[in-house]
Amino acid sequence: MTTQHIAPLPAPADRTERDPRAWVAPAIATVLLGVLGPAAVLFAGFSVMATDSCGPDDCSAALNTSLSWIFGLLRFGGPLCFVALLTAWLLPWQRRWSVMRAWTAVLAVLPPLGVLFLVFTLPAP
Repeated sequence: MTTQHIAPLPAPADRTERDPRAWVAPAIATVLLGVLGPAAVLFAGFSVMATDSCGPDDCSAALNTSLSWIFGLLRFGGPLCFVALLTAWLLPWQRRWSVMRAWTAVLAVLPPLGVLFLVFTLPAP
């Protein structure tokens, strides 16, 4: 008869210890916002030219809705980006906050990505 020796499980990581990679998610979000933010504002400004052929009153409802979403995302998404990015940087640099830090970094990048998606998929006038 043989006995099996089961190795003990490793101790779970201490969630209160300092996370050495806490800066990664906010840094990536900052770099992406440095590129995507100005691009979103620039292309949103150009998106108004989609109404040149039909005038502001005769354009399709889908185009007007898309433009409303674009400028709504710019208006409310800008402060959301700032607050989310600031939160990602200012959360305590402990392991227990790493998931929240990553999600706030992702949240900071979503509004300019949404604006760019809407601009590049504008419906026909």
